[in-house]
Amino acid sequence: MKKKILVRGPVLSQSGYGEQARFALRALKSREDLFDIFIVPTAWGKTGWIWEESEFRQWMDDKITLTQILIQRKQLDFDLSLQVTIPNEFEKIAPINIGYTAGIETNKCSPQWLQRCNNIDKVLVVSNHGKSSLVNTVVQATNRETGESFPYKLETPVEVVWENTPRHKPEPVHEISLKHDFNFLSVSQISPRKNFDNMVRWFVEEFIDQPVGFLIKTNIASNSLIDWEHLKKRMKLILNEYKNRKCSVYILHGDLTPGQMTSLYRNEKIKGMINIAHGEGFGLPLFEAAREGLPITTIGWSGQLDFLSHEGNNLFNEVSYNIQPIQKEAVWPGVLESDSMWAYAEQGSYKMALRKAYKNNDKMKLKAEKLQKIIETKFSDEILYENFVKSIIEESKETKDEVIL
Repeated sequence: MKKKILVRGPVLSQSGYGEQARFALRALKSREDLFDIFIVPTAWGKTGWIWEESEFRQWMDDKITLTQILIQRKQLDFDLSLQVTIPNEFEKIAPINIGYTAGIETNKCSPQWLQRCNNIDKVLVVSNHGKSSLVNTVVQATNRETGESFPYKLETPVEVVWENTPRHKPEPVHEISLKHDFNFLSVSQISPRKNFDNMVRWFVEEFIDQPVGFLIKTNIASNSLIDWEHLKKRMKLILNEYKNRKCSVYILHGDLTPGQMTSLYRNEKIKGMINIAHGEGFGLPLFEAAREGLPITTIGWSGQLDFLSHEGNNLFNEVSYNIQPIQKEAVWPGVLESDSMWAYAEQGSYKMALRKAYKNNDKMKLKAEKLQKIIETKFSDEILYENFVKSIIEESKETKDEVIL
């Protein structure tokens, strides 16, 4: 008998969690003989919603409409829920509840996350880093009945289920005109976690007298015109510090189709992908670039290691880093706590890695092609969908004592 599963998450959002939610739906949809799927869409911050027309989008819309009608009529009872979000939003909304999260980019999670995770039946994460940040966090808690203080940690089972995105044929991006033959690419939102300003400044300083380009697909919060105006001001403040530079920085803002993103990764003038963010839950842009055979320059820490490393070998251009407390402006109570830490790329190492990628691009490309073949096997739809479905079917259900943190 089919299980009635409610998927609640930002399934229509243009965000990392949106892609994660849509991956979950594709995996479940691959076994509609096992699942009767219902969808409740949620927002994700200020990000926009996907606008493409496709068979999968129509399927989601139909499921969303049907779910809303049945809920309003009080004609729907679920066997289990799959909640795609950060753990402090996990709830008991079905007999069995599974949380599906990217985890946290820092070395440990918020105490609120432990409590919410322990009050559901299973937690799925997209990377081993996401798992370690949950299972390695220990805080002091108080038993509600006895008042006893004791070390509190995660008790709910946690399982790593990798994700991917659909493959798409290249589509032209007419707005791009790269004047240099050698260019780097970055796909990065502007936020404290992304280390955006340093990524740009240090690139310009390294290639200030060289004909090298840097194409950045970015935004601050959304792809709106207001966002674009704020972005232009931000970039002028950074680049006005470097007069008479020979290197170029290109900003790409707005909606691109998945096919247009593929054309960026495959552009013959784009020779490598850059990311020195303080941490990634998984790092989908890095994953997509690596899947297309683009050499990657990044730090050897957090979620991206799950697909950039194989059998103990790092198949990317490494940037050294230090683990330090997160910045004050990055603190987000209940999510990014002030006593947590993440990675800081070393300026000198980043510049040396850029220079290495520039001078030894042929060697970098060979390593990237080796990684590409590994990713095509390890992260195929067939394997990932099977693993995801298995993780849902084999859920555990336990009664847990509630505590006050």
